[in-house]
Amino acid sequence: MVQIHKKFNNDQVKDLLRQYLEQKIERKYLQQILGIKKRRFFQLVKKFKNDPEGFSIYYSCNKPTRKISKDLEENIIQELQMERSLIENPNTPVKHYNYSYYNYSYIKDILEQDYRQKVSLPTIIDRAKQNNCYSPRAKRKAHDREVLTNYPGELIQHDSSHHQFSPYAADL
Repeated sequence: MVQIHKKFNNDQVKDLLRQYLEQKIERKYLQQILGIKKRRFFQLVKKFKNDPEGFSIYYSCNKPTRKISKDLEENIIQELQMERSLIENPNTPVKHYNYSYYNYSYIKDILEQDYRQKVSLPTIIDRAKQNNCYSPRAKRKAHDREVLTNYPGELIQHDSSHHQFSPYAADL
């Protein structure tokens, strides 16, 4: 469906609605001409009946769309930079995941809790891409069924690691 104000001007729509109210044109035919559904049609008729001279199909947007405030933008970038430093730290095991594996919902939660600011997840990811805090997922190597043990039935202890699983672990 195309918006009415892009197909018709005010005078054309007024004339069509006037003809409908004088019962010269049927509703279904007029809906097809205008390309609108029944509910929208009756909203226009009501608006036209209330003020035929001031009737207009044009509207103005009160605020710009797709804009976020400067302080929200700065907070997103600040949090992304902090997380980037944690990801790039060689002692944290997150480094092999790439940034695209990072859970950006965490930053969204931080912004809501600490700063009382709401922002969508795609906006955060977009800002991460713009500020070099995001890299595309690496192509994974095909599984080649490589045997990791030397002997059948050999147990390997996987939980002994020298990595800091939390960068704040040294503080505890």
